[in-house]
Amino acid sequence: MKVIKKNPQLIARQVMMAEAEAIRAAVDLIDEQFDACVEAILKTTGRVVVTGVGKSALIGQKIVATLNSTGTPALFMHAADAIHGDLGMIQTDDVVICLSKSGNTAEIKVLLPLLRRAGVRLIALVSDTSSYLARHADFVLHGYCEREADPLNLAPTTSTTVALALGDALAVSLLEARGFTRQDFARYHPGGSLGKKLYLKVSDIYPHNQVPQVPARATIHEVILEMTSKRLGATAVVDEENLLAGIITDGDLRRMLNQHEQYAHLCAHDIMTPSPVCVCPDDYAVTALQIMQERNITQLIVADERRIKGFVHLHDLLKEGLV
Repeated sequence: MKVIKKNPQLIARQVMMAEAEAIRAAVDLIDEQFDACVEAILKTTGRVVVTGVGKSALIGQKIVATLNSTGTPALFMHAADAIHGDLGMIQTDDVVICLSKSGNTAEIKVLLPLLRRAGVRLIALVSDTSSYLARHADFVLHGYCEREADPLNLAPTTSTTVALALGDALAVSLLEARGFTRQDFARYHPGGSLGKKLYLKVSDIYPHNQVPQVPARATIHEVILEMTSKRLGATAVVDEENLLAGIITDGDLRRMLNQHEQYAHLCAHDIMTPSPVCVCPDDYAVTALQIMQERNITQLIVADERRIKGFVHLHDLLKEGLV
């Protein structure tokens, strides 16, 4: 077993600081070329095609995923595969983003004339602005990297981090320019807990639950029977017009027992919590979750102008994967 001569934590901090400093330096290189790239992509009727080789290709795939998820149609084309048939995916109205640290790799030099012949607009994302790629591109995003984070200055680390950050900056700028909304984001992310946080509403949940409720003059015995039979740990209390007047929870029953040795004379109105916090059917389920967490409660009444629609319970949100 080899002994590590240098503290791994120290190495980790040095790597992350080097990459953070490289990103900070790249911030100062953002100029009107960035504006021109955003404008070119916004104006195109085609797609954004991202290409590169090696580690740049992997970063390119991430940029494509981010663009697609934020409203900019994009696809990835490996630069080496392009000359073996994949170039057929390129359309005249597309904008191509080519990632390369040096801008002088053999694959890029072969690909560029072919892209020019296709008539597409070309964005170079490079470290070296005097490179072959930069000189033959319509626009240049300057992702300068003085050196990589590894001691040999060989492994793509800092350079790929800077390229990824520039890709994120481009995607978010396009998102802002398009007026991309939460609803748009939900359309592209329907799966998993993220999607549910964006589109799942209270109305999707409460119809599956029973609706415990008692009149304000109900006896404590009737209250307990209603809460027990409906199994939600609470019951709504309604007035003479069948409108919401309050809520009784397990906690209210415990407080009643602590405060009263005899409770046969009490009714629902005496122990309820009046004007309880509610959610509307059209509220997002994540809003209900936030209210429960802030108030340290496990259920909410769903109501529309004091007309009870149902209950939503913390267990419902757990089952949906929101917690």
